[in-house]
Amino acid sequence: MGLFTRSKETAPCTVTISHRFEELSAHVKFNNGAVVHPGDSVQVEGPEIMAPYGVCVEEQRIATITRASKIERLWTRSTGDFEFMELCEFSFSEGVLS
Repeated sequence: MGLFTRSKETAPCTVTISHRFEELSAHVKFNNGAVVHPGDSVQVEGPEIMAPYGVCVEEQRIATITRASKIERLWTRSTGDFEFMELCEFSFSEGVLS
């Protein structure tokens, strides 16, 4: 990982997709212990996984991790809190919305 250059690595992973009443989720676990840092991106290879309602599907795949450069990682860490606050829009009103 350089100051301005990105690097790529591949890692075996387990993809778990749950499409149940109690839970709607998708998780990726790297089987080799790889860790994703701020600014990194992950692309899971292979066809789309469709889980029918009421089922939890688990598949083994290969993921490509694109590591952020040092500058990108620093920028992500310093501006991440501001982007998170965009998700936190609160509205308190006495009336019920119709």
